[in-house]
Amino acid sequence: MTVAIRTLDDGAWISVNDARQVSVSDIWMLSRGVFCECEPASILLETFVDANADGPIITADAVGQCLECGTRDSVDGLPVGQIVDGEFRPYDPDAVQSILEPKPN
Repeated sequence: MTVAIRTLDDGAWISVNDARQVSVSDIWMLSRGVFCECEPASILLETFVDANADGPIITADAVGQCLECGTRDSVDGLPVGQIVDGEFRPYDPDAVQSILEPKPN
């Protein structure tokens, strides 16, 4: 099954199957070291740069700022949701996330 994934509105949204699903207006909780040294880091996303699928997991490359220490940086491979039975199910931004590690060859 093919799933269409893209960014919309100058990086403000991730669209899955032509429906706006994930917005940059959420604050994402990231584990220590993924973005900065805060534990956990409360990251206000500013823009999505890209969106991809890693199997059923939808990931985003984004730019954001930590609300605790002020670090502004990019994060690659942030899991934002998954496809289950052909439907997109978003992850809870309040749940502490980690990034997906590249799969070994």
